[in-house]
Amino acid sequence: MRLAICFLALLCMPALAAPPVSIKIRPLSELAIHPQREASAQVVSLNLAKLASELSARIEQIPVEPGQRIAKGAVVAQLDCADAKIAAQRTQAALASSQARLKLARLQLQRSTELAAQNFISGDALDAKKTEVAVVAAEVRLDTAARAAAQREVGKCILRSPFPAIVEARLAQVGELASPGTPIVQLWDTSRLQLSVQVQADDAGLLAQARPVFVTQGREFAVKLLRVSPAVNPASRNREARFGFPQVAPAPGSNGVLRWRDPRAFVPADYLVKRAGRLGVFIVDARHVRFVPLPDAQEGRPAFAAALPAAAALVTDGRFALQDGMIVTR
Repeated sequence: MRLAICFLALLCMPALAAPPVSIKIRPLSELAIHPQREASAQVVSLNLAKLASELSARIEQIPVEPGQRIAKGAVVAQLDCADAKIAAQRTQAALASSQARLKLARLQLQRSTELAAQNFISGDALDAKKTEVAVVAAEVRLDTAARAAAQREVGKCILRSPFPAIVEARLAQVGELASPGTPIVQLWDTSRLQLSVQVQADDAGLLAQARPVFVTQGREFAVKLLRVSPAVNPASRNREARFGFPQVAPAPGSNGVLRWRDPRAFVPADYLVKRAGRLGVFIVDARHVRFVPLPDAQEGRPAFAAALPAAAALVTDGRFALQDGMIVTR
């Protein structure tokens, strides 16, 4: 019996006396990578407007061409204003006539008031003069409104751009008779450009933490997140994010990609090891190593490091010979 115990002790001594495994470590903060993400994107304008005629008139000029940049207030079409100007002249003449009659009625009222004070005319005659002044004053107000409406019609003969724009298309021709609602030109509003991006639902919540750029035709443009739609496209399962351009904006309609770095930390695939059928990493805890499985980790791909402490020290060299709980030296 004593010989058997001694024999077992001799067998165990080499294992007990085995030196700690030598390893090398690096902080997670140095090893972590932030994979690059991309999503298709397009520059859109909040206004793609078709400017139309508001009256029936013949088109005299369309002084803009497709692709031309124009300023706010620039003339984009000129209509024949002869009829509208004649109508405006009529209303001006009617207003002048009613104003003259009002002036006369007020003078007559003033004289009648003086005569009534001396009992030369009756109270009924004085009331008639007052009523006449009120009636003519109302006519002046009507004629003033009619003149304003006629002048407004004259103003409709000239179509101006309501914003700085790029001319998308001419939709009518010089010499054509335009009716109310006839579109004449189509404009891109260049003052209200946004970037429309289709992002995966998992990425949508990370955009606020990232610093993305829009890349189109080899150029990069700074963007600023405006909003992410809560609605999910039933076909693509994507969500739409909208960005503004705080500096220079590309041309409306430009296609490209939104590019950003994932703000989350990932462990490079080279440092992953498999234990008990699960992928993870070894970290040092005092003099021991601890195996930490990383959920959803896949071989050959960086693994999300959410399961690791921010101050974790990962084993870089000697990790393949390790088992959970082994004593190590550095």
